[in-house]
Amino acid sequence: MTQDRALDILKTGANVFLTGEPGAGKTYVINQYINFLEAAGLHVAVTASTGIAATHIGGMTIHSWSGVGIKDYLSPADLDFIASKEKVVKRVKATQVLVIDEISMLDGKILNSVDKILRTIRNSEEPFGGIQVVCIGDFFQLPPVTRQGDIMTYAFMSEAWLSLKPLICYLSEQHRQADEIFLGLLGSIRKNEIEEEHYTLLEEQKEIGYEDVEPTRLYTHNADVDLVNNEKLAELPGKIRKFAMEGKGGKPLIEGLMKNCLSPQMLELKEDAMVMCTKNNFEVGYVNGTLARVIEFATDGSPVIETTDGKRITMETTSWEIKEDDKTLAQITQYPLRLAWAITVHKSQGMSLDAAEIDLSRAFVYGQGYVALSRVRSLEGLKVLGMSPNALQVDPLVVAADVRFHALTEEADEAFEAMEPGEAEEMHERFVVSQGGKMPSEDDVKKAKKNIQYAKKTDTYTLTKELMLTEKSIKEIANERDMTEATVWSHVEKLVADGAITASQLRYLEPAKWDGMKSELFAAIDEHGDDKLKPIYEACDEEYDYNLVRLARMQWQLAQEGSGGEQPF
Repeated sequence: MTQDRALDILKTGANVFLTGEPGAGKTYVINQYINFLEAAGLHVAVTASTGIAATHIGGMTIHSWSGVGIKDYLSPADLDFIASKEKVVKRVKATQVLVIDEISMLDGKILNSVDKILRTIRNSEEPFGGIQVVCIGDFFQLPPVTRQGDIMTYAFMSEAWLSLKPLICYLSEQHRQADEIFLGLLGSIRKNEIEEEHYTLLEEQKEIGYEDVEPTRLYTHNADVDLVNNEKLAELPGKIRKFAMEGKGGKPLIEGLMKNCLSPQMLELKEDAMVMCTKNNFEVGYVNGTLARVIEFATDGSPVIETTDGKRITMETTSWEIKEDDKTLAQITQYPLRLAWAITVHKSQGMSLDAAEIDLSRAFVYGQGYVALSRVRSLEGLKVLGMSPNALQVDPLVVAADVRFHALTEEADEAFEAMEPGEAEEMHERFVVSQGGKMPSEDDVKKAKKNIQYAKKTDTYTLTKELMLTEKSIKEIANERDMTEATVWSHVEKLVADGAITASQLRYLEPAKWDGMKSELFAAIDEHGDDKLKPIYEACDEEYDYNLVRLARMQWQLAQEGSGGEQPF
């Protein structure tokens, strides 16, 4: 099924299971749908099965949202207690669409409990109290984690799933992997049709095919990850810079956020450390999984990274939140980075990696091998360190269910294909109006895009530019915008690079006696190039701080370009 068809089906208000192989575009489709719902004035609750997944999508865990907590069985007293919680009742009654991400990791018993809670609070016998439910995920990926002795149940085996009767939208397009041989391997794993030739193929992956890309190592156990990262960091020269995570809000909620955040509570870095971005920031130009190297530290201590494609970024701290009705219940703040010589397979789920070295010698659950391998885009970016005999196994129950999912998605696809022109659009409007919303135009949807988690910031660079045009100092801009001065300088650099700031508009930032400083700095840039600040800084005997080096480099760059025909100096 195409992404457009899946979106059409979602807009009808039907309960949906949105699935597909890694890279098929599940996240893209659901974000498009959230845009639509926001524009229509409908309330959507975005949740996930795990804390890690919840931080990825900017939502809450389904356990917190529903009030079920860690209970996988609800007594009548438990149900009454949850239904008496004002916050839970308020958000459940306000919700018109419930999104549950990474459904493969949600035990069916929990899904049954959520169903019971929603029916009780909304006083309805309809599945989930009549809310549209959208489950997202891939059951070939990691299964639910259960307490020792408990029997795991997949969500699709639960009573709640059977009563929900979701339409299956199985996305068939591939947007991550373009390597046909590799795609064939992943497809064989999904069918449980692994042959000797597949093991041979993986055993042959002894080297990464990309130059100048240091791969991330994936291990199945935390101890291996910590050992590699600590050893690699210790090998680097220089001083360790430490950045402590900050939190505010309810203590249990803060602890939960910290535990599930991909960035560590104490981030330790050095120059040349291999790092990975742990959050999406499309505006600045990185996503969760972007690999980079720390090239220096700004004057305020902020790490400056260089991505594998050569993009230089001065990192800002970011926040992970638990929100309820636009109120922040808990918040943690940290640089969205972690050491990335190694990570666990569990924490890699949902990431796309340029290159990875994978150790599956101690794989212990279904799906670990598949998750690890499907993080990379091609065999060229893969090196296999070890492989246990059962590393590529997937659960036969999932294989059987997948056959059924394929058949059901074909039925849904054919049904929509047979509709009369305009019929689907009429269904979309009926759903929106029935929920008290207004059918949005395309322009409305585009405007609403700014309100969802991956694009909610206004154009921060434009705001900085507007303040610059009033000739406010960098310090004044930083204070007014509640940013660090290093962040504002990085904005100025981007504005210059994009041609949004001219040479004359930079002049007010020049300090006294700038001409002499500039001559020395320009000479250093001529000799060492404008790629990195540190060689320029050292060539001038560390006489000028990094911000002055930045200013000189921008002026030098504009001089080389002629600043669009303007006489730069």
